[in-house]
Parts: sequence; structure tokens; C-alpha cells
Amino acid sequence: MGETDAWEKPDNLVELWEASVARHPDCRLFGTTAADGAFRWVTNREVAARVDHGRGGLARLGVGVGDAVGLVSANRVEWAVVAFATFGLGARLVPMYETDLAKTWHNLATDAGVKVLFAPTQAFLDQLRDLQQEAPGLGALVALEGTGDGSLAALEQRGCEAPVGSIRPAPGDVAILIYTSGTTTAPKGVLLSHGNLTSNVHSGLRLFPSLNERSASLSILPWAHIFGQTAELYIAVHLGSGVAFATSPESVADDLKLVKPTQLLGVPRLLIRIHEAIVSRVAAAGGLRERLFAAALRANRARRETGRSGLKQRILDRLVMTKVRAQLGGRLEFVISGSATLDVEVATFFHDLGIPVYDCYGLTETSPGVTMNCPSAYKIGTVGKPIDRVRVEIDRSRTDDNTDEGEIIVYGPNVMLGYHNKPEATAAAMTPDGGLRTGDRGRLDEGGFLHVTGRFKEQFKLQNGKFVFPAVVEEALELVPYVSSAMVLGESRPYATAVISLDLDKLGDHSARLGLTVAWRAFVGDMSSLSRDIHAAITRDLEARLEPKFDAYEIPRRYLFVKEPFSTANGLLTQTLKVRRQAVLKKYRADLERLYKEDRPLTMPDAT
Repeated sequence: MGETDAWEKPDNLVELWEASVARHPDCRLFGTTAADGAFRWVTNREVAARVDHGRGGLARLGVGVGDAVGLVSANRVEWAVVAFATFGLGARLVPMYETDLAKTWHNLATDAGVKVLFAPTQAFLDQLRDLQQEAPGLGALVALEGTGDGSLAALEQRGCEAPVGSIRPAPGDVAILIYTSGTTTAPKGVLLSHGNLTSNVHSGLRLFPSLNERSASLSILPWAHIFGQTAELYIAVHLGSGVAFATSPESVADDLKLVKPTQLLGVPRLLIRIHEAIVSRVAAAGGLRERLFAAALRANRARRETGRSGLKQRILDRLVMTKVRAQLGGRLEFVISGSATLDVEVATFFHDLGIPVYDCYGLTETSPGVTMNCPSAYKIGTVGKPIDRVRVEIDRSRTDDNTDEGEIIVYGPNVMLGYHNKPEATAAAMTPDGGLRTGDRGRLDEGGFLHVTGRFKEQFKLQNGKFVFPAVVEEALELVPYVSSAMVLGESRPYATAVISLDLDKLGDHSARLGLTVAWRAFVGDMSSLSRDIHAAITRDLEARLEPKFDAYEIPRRYLFVKEPFSTANGLLTQTLKVRRQAVLKKYRADLERLYKEDRPLTMPDAT
């Protein structure tokens, strides 16, 4: 559907992979923790042998051109082995999240027509045995771990005994069938071609010329999502650079020190937490250390704004900031942030720390990159300029105000082929001249930088006719140290409200500043209902933080405070840490209805 003339080579993922292996056979590719707990790197040559064997094994299972291979897995070496073995047969990969429910795997595998399905262990596969009865086209279930029958090791051994050469898909051939995360609607299968993905690799790399085979990243974002898959896996493969896998979400701080990455992919929620941890640690130190940190931030900001570096700035940076950066590995040159625009306050903090964050913008349907900030052209508070060969237009037909904002329309070789088995949805998403309707609201400024101001599907209209775009308000709320998660709502209501998940430990740290008394301590102990005074104290603090940033109608007037955090485990966050709005609304609908009807604080719902 995109503008696909004059594809740039390599224009398919098989050639991308094999050309890199030929150039960099002994470069480290994946850093992983072995069964004995030791961390080690595996090379392109080692992975290439497994890809070749895996391709032969899949061929013996009958996988060929156009077939679908399902992969339920977190990021690991075997993820790449299965992916590139699949591509080498002209088949399409259907990635799924390891943390999803079994019924989700069932639904996606059935919709995609999966022929072979991989999952981490036999225990995972046991949850999928009945799928073979429901999906007659599913021929085999394969465990990534283990060595017996039905394991990837056994499949690779069969492929070693009967090797099969790779084919080079055309750039327009389907490479990935990837399902959207569905924050407001049911997931849709997005068909992405080899040319879609390789064009994004080429365009993205032009903006970061410092990346090379000596670069390394710490893999945190799932490859089952297109952001991590393209911006980390395929770019690393093309460069011959390294990707080390984070051991767990809780181990990221230690993993950063071990791996010492040069770049990092993140989302605003992750960066907000890192920002909060640094600020809290400095505040706890207090005294001279806190004053020196503040002075170093000011000096680095002056250098960034004026382009001039003085002796004082260099001394403070070396004395203070190098120690802070060492906690993040000491070699981090930049962070690329996607999923939503990072709060200006947090973005500025990282730039002044000496680790610039470059906001980008994209969708699953655009492979994903559309616009990106980069070292040679960035503006904090925007998501950058369109990447090479991609064009952005603003359609104002969906707006009824006097601004220059409208729906963001994307043209380019990155635009999807369409939605799987959904011709009506595909037609609705595409313009007659091949552009993709993103559903996002934004504007282009005089410098060509894109500002994303909301999502039409998430916006709601108050009774007074004012539109509220909740995501930006939610991000501001989540900057509050004791707010774990937030969702703002108010469709056809007299005012906006919000569901706030409180971090009780951090709220306790702020109790004195908020004026909370002994009643607060009792509340922490028995999780009884919030008193009117405690509720009012927290509400006043939240409103004071929001008032400088938003118009009065955008600020929630009432809050439902809950103790259960939003997470992927309870289904309230997507795998890329976006709020599942319908899931939160369903869970707290009755409480929210009372919130509008009753003129008193609500009790805190008990997760148990």
C-alpha cells in the first residue's frame, strides 16, 4: 500500500541477515545468561548455524512459502533463530507475547492460520494442546527449551541432517503478521512486508551514523511488538552490533551495569521511573550532594542551550554526572523513546544528565517508524521530523476547532500491506492515494517537527463540548512519585475524573509534605477507606501539579484511588505498558459511576 518504488538493498530480511553474517561472522550478536548463571555473548556465526538448521527442520515439517509460523516467546536467542529460519522459507512469522493468556494465543494462532507453533517449554505447550483440535492446519507444537522430541534442538538436528537453502523473498512479500495491542479495540493482524521493515531500518540508521558493530543495547522492549523488533533486532543484525537480554524487569539496574550499553530503547513509563529513582536518590542524599547535582544540571542545560562549554560545566559534569551515568552503565550515548511523547520535564532532565532522549513516533501499521528526533535535528516536546522517504500530512477534516491540528496521515514504503482478513478495516484505514490514517491528532510546526497532541479514539468530549486527550494528562499524573498508574475519563460527563493507582510506600514518604497525620498511618496498616481529609490532601497536591500544564476543564475534579497497580499480569496494561482503557473502565465502572453520583470520597477497592 505504501510508496514502494526503488527499494533500497537489502530489501528483504533474509538478505539483511545473510549479508551481515558474511560481513561480521565473529561479531558478538546476543548477550545472554546461561543456565549456570554466567553471562556470555554468542556470535553471528553461531546463530547463523542454528538458523540454517532451523530452516531445514521447518522445511521437514512442511513449512513453505506463505505459511504462518507462530512464536510465543520473550526475547531470546531462539526468537531470532525461529524468525530468520521462517523468513528463509518465504513463510511469515506470527509473534505473540509470552505473558498473554492461553486464550489469546489460541485466538491469534487460529486467525493467522499458524502451521507450526513455538513456545518456551512443554508446560506452555500443554496449554495449547487442544488448539490442534480446533485448528486443523496446525501441524506441530515445538518447545524452544529441552532436547527431546518436540523440541527446537531436535528440530535443528533434523535440519542439520537435511539442509535446505534459503530463498530471497521479494520486498512486497509478507514477512510478519503482527497483532496490535488493542488499547481501545480488539487486536487486528497487521501484514508487514520485507520491504516495509528493511526500509525502516535504512531510514532510521541514516539519523544515527555513530551506530556500528561496536554498539550494544540492553533489550527491554519485547520483540513481539514491532518497535523493539525493528529498532533493535533488525538494526542490530544489519550493523553487526550486540543486543544483550535483560534478565528480568527487576534486574534492569544491574543489567545496565553489566552490559554497559551504548544505546537503549524505552517507553515513557520506563524513563519516568528511571528519572524518579535518580531524583529520589539525590534528594535522600541531601546536603552538598544535592546542591552539586542541581548545579551540574544547570550547567549542562546552559551548555545545551548556548552551545558553549565552560570550565565550571566540565568540572561539575566530571565530578557529578559521570557518577550518575555510571549507574546506567557509563557508556550510554542516547535513548530512543517511543509509544508516546515523553514529558518535557523528564526529557529535559535526561538531556541535561548527558544522555539525550530522542522521541520518535510510529505505529505497528508503519513498521513502525514515521518521525524521529536525532542528534542532528531534535526538538524536545516533539516526536521529530519524518524519516527518509516518509511523508506526513495533516488532515483537518476531523477537527472542528481553529487550530492547525488534524489527523496524521502517513505515506511511504513503511506503510503496511493491510489488515489480515479484514478488507473493510483496511479500506477504512487507507486514503485513496495510499496514505495511512493513523487515528492520531497532531500538527507540523514551522521547522517540520511533528507534535502529537492526542488520539482520536481515546479523546472524549465533556458536556460543555470541550475535548480532552487523556494520555497527556495521565503522563503528567504518573510523574507524581506516589502515582503508580493513572487513567483519565469523562465522556459526556460534566467534568473529567481519574482512576489513580497509588504507590503506598512512596505516598508514605510524602505524607509529611502532604499534611497527612496519624490517620494516614492507620490507613497504611489496614487499607481502610480514605478519610475525607486524606483524600482531599492528595487531590490538592495532584491538582497543584496539573494546573500549570493544563486548562481547567482538562484537570480531573474527582479521583478514584485504588491500591492495585496497573500491570500486564492483571490485563490493565498492554505489553508495551500502555493503559488498556476498556479493561480499566470495566474493572472500576461501578465505582466510577458512584464517583459522579456521590459527593464524598470513595473507598479504595481491595484487589483481593
